[in-house]
Amino acid sequence: MREMKDMTPKEIVGELDRYIIGQERAKKAVAIALRNRMRRRKLPEQLQDEIAPKNIIMIGPTGVGKTEIARRLSKLTGAPFIKVEATKYTEVGYVGRDVESMVRDLMSYAVNMVKSELQEDVKESAEQRTEEQLLDLLLPGVKKSQTSPGSEQAGFKAEPRDVSEPESGQQSATREKFRERLRKGDLEEKEVEVQTTSSNFPAIEIFQGSNFEEMDLNLGNLGNLFGGKKKKKRTTVKNAREIILQEEMDKLVDHDRVSDIARQRVENLGIIFIDEIDKVASKESKSGVDVSREGVQRDILPIVEGSQVNTKHGMIDTSHILFIAAGAFHTSKPSDLIPELQGRFPLRVELEALGAKDFVRILTQPQNALILQYVELLKTEGVDLEFNDEAIEELSRIAEDVNSRTENIGARRLHTIMELLLEDISFDAPEKKGTKVEITSDYVRERLASVVEDHDLSRYIL
Repeated sequence: MREMKDMTPKEIVGELDRYIIGQERAKKAVAIALRNRMRRRKLPEQLQDEIAPKNIIMIGPTGVGKTEIARRLSKLTGAPFIKVEATKYTEVGYVGRDVESMVRDLMSYAVNMVKSELQEDVKESAEQRTEEQLLDLLLPGVKKSQTSPGSEQAGFKAEPRDVSEPESGQQSATREKFRERLRKGDLEEKEVEVQTTSSNFPAIEIFQGSNFEEMDLNLGNLGNLFGGKKKKKRTTVKNAREIILQEEMDKLVDHDRVSDIARQRVENLGIIFIDEIDKVASKESKSGVDVSREGVQRDILPIVEGSQVNTKHGMIDTSHILFIAAGAFHTSKPSDLIPELQGRFPLRVELEALGAKDFVRILTQPQNALILQYVELLKTEGVDLEFNDEAIEELSRIAEDVNSRTENIGARRLHTIMELLLEDISFDAPEKKGTKVEITSDYVRERLASVVEDHDLSRYIL
């Protein structure tokens, strides 16, 4: 896949088309918003500050692709991205998470992402140091003219070396033989003794109303005062290599640089997807829970407008973070949001409800098509599952029919129907190894007719 910065809006939509059926308007709006992030970075610095992101609200019933678009965006973009639920935040002063924690979560994600990238740059050097440490563990009696770099700091047990005695030719030859065997993988299951650092951080009781994120900012390295105890552990060379390599890469990475790069990415390219935004939209009555909902909106507002949020990696300016909100708005409407918040989401995209034709495409076309998933699952048992076109059309018709008579849950209805349809086949699959099972429209009707026709029963089973 090409880097995000090189992808045009058409290419972004093309990538989303591989997994999401329909919803062209939503895909186009998201693609333009992402591309505008890249365009802004090419402008003069004084003009960059004046261009605010065009935040988006996606409106549509459940199961039409809102969350799936967010999930695919997180894999498609090279930018820091998190998805949060609006319902898990509470107004300041109430028990629960405060809205600023979404920015802290985004920063933590960015730090891990940048750290992984920089670790890849130093991986070759870390692998060399890891190999030397493994040889030290395998040959504790072989003296070496100098200590392997970083062996003691990594926390692994290595025998003390007598630097006054040069390594003999025989010892050198033995070390090289072991090095060759180590590279061939002959010693993977051999056990070695390592020393790991166990954290003995004391248990802290968090009282109601206290903010864990703020505590996290202030604790810093307090854990080192209580932890840091060396603990011996016997493990295989294979596992020891992973532990040592991770610690070596971690030591070779400049953590201040990681924080700086992550902070720049969050401020210029960060994306926060706020799902279930309709659940905090308040009605006309201003009492009880509605007051609390409006309080959450008021708390979200300054972050969307642009404010400074304190994190353990430094202050984050949210002025240019892109916010994408989504909600079904069954019992409320976007105009129920407070006017100030509505104004900060200038783009509104309505996602369409799905019908039988859409279900046919969902079952067959995407790269992760639902039918393909079930075929591959049963193939592991040696059962060859095959659906004909009439069966797929019948499945789609039933899904549309049940959605129209009960609660419309969109494409999620297909999961329920497919599980009921293949229940017996999945149960008996281990005993049917080597057989071929063809799913026809008659089989679909036979398996589902009784449940579909009984309207009361279908409300509970489908």
